[in-house]
This record gives sequence, structure tokens and C-alpha cells, in this order.
Amino acid sequence: MTGGARMTRVIVVDDQAVVREGLVLLLGLLPDIEVVGSAGDGEAALRLVEERRPDVVLMDLRMPRMDGVEATGRIRAGFPDTQVVVLTTYSDDESVFAALRAGARGFLTKDADADDIARAVATVKRGDAQLDPTVQRRLLDTMSAPTRQTPATTGTIPPPGIVRDGLPDGLTPREGEVLALIADGLSNTEIAGRLYISEATVKTHINNLFAKAGLRDRAQAVSYAFRHGVARPQ
Repeated sequence: MTGGARMTRVIVVDDQAVVREGLVLLLGLLPDIEVVGSAGDGEAALRLVEERRPDVVLMDLRMPRMDGVEATGRIRAGFPDTQVVVLTTYSDDESVFAALRAGARGFLTKDADADDIARAVATVKRGDAQLDPTVQRRLLDTMSAPTRQTPATTGTIPPPGIVRDGLPDGLTPREGEVLALIADGLSNTEIAGRLYISEATVKTHINNLFAKAGLRDRAQAVSYAFRHGVARPQ
């Protein structure tokens, strides 16, 4: 422990033993992280989570018996204090999007380094979300193009920063703009600069749109934006 803070308890889940053992070794070298178990499939992961109550689970997606998507959903439903970071080889895998809906708060590709993993674990532990930029770009590429809803008013896709009426759940045009920029991966500060508004105003819009759409965090907001055609093609 450093500074008296409690160690972050982590479980590693991957069906490939060499990957799983490598991650356990890597995490064991990181400060403030304690690996409290590892599992080779979703069923074993659920048993470990119930027994050891970790703060964070590093979750593979493609596994036998129970895949990472189902395991993520069950963990989030049964153990809401445990967060899930998906660690995937295929950043364009449609199951990544399904894992977002299941409650995963972080996504990393398996080429992530120790700093990336430590940052993601710390981020989701405090209740925030973190998406690997590659994962976010692939999600945008694969999900927005086929589901993009063309605005009825003009029949064309509005340029960046412009969101017209017809938004879901009573979102205002400004809330739609903020949502689109969240899906583009912009921070609150960057959104404020893009829209020429204060960061406090951005936070107000985010709180409002989260409340209207029933969203918990930015990861769910990205998923919501894809589903409703608010995210813009890149």
C-alpha cells in the first residue's frame, strides 16, 4: 500500500493460460494492486467474485462454458461494487458492444501495457469509464455506419457539432451535441472548447442527458449514442 490507501483487489479472467499467468505476473508488479485470483472461464470467474469480492475484474470475452459478456452481466447484476474491464484481442468484435450493455466500464486491447492497465483499473474503481481509443474507433466504425439514422429534416448527416431534432428520450439539440462529442471520445474540457461553453455547463448537460436516458457513465453513453444514431461516422 502507498499513502495508506487500500490495495485494489483484482481478478484476472482469460481462457489462455499463458495470457492469464502473464497478466497475473504483470499486475503483481504494479503498486496498489493485489491479484486475488484468476479464472479460465466465466463460470469460474463468478465463483471467484462471490468468494473474494474483488474491486475489479479483468475480463476476456471469448471463453468456453460462459463467455465474457454473460459473465460481465452476471457480475454487475449480482455484485455491483465489482467493476469490469474487458481485455480483448478483437477491438471490432461485436461482443465488445454487448459487453458495454452488460455493464463493463473499461475496454483494453491485449497489446495494452502496464501503465494502460493500471490506469484503467484505477479509473473504473472510482466509478468512471475508460475506453481504449482503438476500441472506441472500431465501435464507431462498425456500429454507427449501419445504424446511423438520417435526419428527417434534410436527408443528410449533419456536420460535426450539429445535431438536429428527432433525438431520443426528449434530449435537447445541445444535449445531443454533447452526447455526440462524448461518443467521439472528447473530454469535458474538449467539449467545452468545441461548443464554446463553460466546462460547468458541459457537466450540467451531461447530468441532464444521463438522467433522461437512464445512463450511468460515459461507456453507456457511447453505447446509447451508437444505438440511436447520434454518434457520427469518422
